[in-house]
Amino acid sequence: MAALKIPKVITVPPTGKHTATFFFFHGSGGSANEIKQYVDILNRKEFKFPHIKVVYPNAPEQPYTPLGGMLSNVWFDRKAITHKAPEVKESIDQICKATSELIDKEIDNGVPINRIIIGGFSMGGTLSMHLAYRYKTSLAGCVVASSFLNDNSLVYEHLKSIDGEIKLPPMLQFHGLADMMVPFSWGTATRENLENNGVKIDLIKLPGVEHELVRSEIEKLNNWLVEKLPENI
Repeated sequence: MAALKIPKVITVPPTGKHTATFFFFHGSGGSANEIKQYVDILNRKEFKFPHIKVVYPNAPEQPYTPLGGMLSNVWFDRKAITHKAPEVKESIDQICKATSELIDKEIDNGVPINRIIIGGFSMGGTLSMHLAYRYKTSLAGCVVASSFLNDNSLVYEHLKSIDGEIKLPPMLQFHGLADMMVPFSWGTATRENLENNGVKIDLIKLPGVEHELVRSEIEKLNNWLVEKLPENI
């Protein structure tokens, strides 16, 4: 299988000195353009910071089994959209390597890994958890919205294998209580499994919210990023 490449990245530079970076990954079938517009609309202005660069990568087009093998902008393949399905390890590992290169580029440009946070919506959040808790465990944090990990996830397997004294990235988790695509119970099961393996999680329950982003999430995300990545260091 040929190495995957990230076809496009949208970058929002900071208004001042760049000392930190936040990556935000869109959901399955989405795009960097769509998620940026979505976030900016909810924020009522462009989502930007004095010191944090915001990066929206675009998923490569590849066959997606839940769509009958049709091509779609997805981060990785799935056997089915359910927490009970086994993960497609080769597909997940491919995209983790490709997106890790984006993170490594930030580090090479002088941003320490403990000044980088990753996050995502739906499938983008799942990718973020694989990156933060398998590939880049020194990140400053992980943000997931309307996301889940499969019951026997490679993430849990990896966390069980590492030294329990390692400090893992804290996680900010959002989940709508009315989400029918990724039920809230899948999110809480993910939280319990990660917490049992040493991850500190702040779960924000969103009453009446379906499989979507809402303004209150962006407000809390903004505050959390500034708290974890303060301007004055």
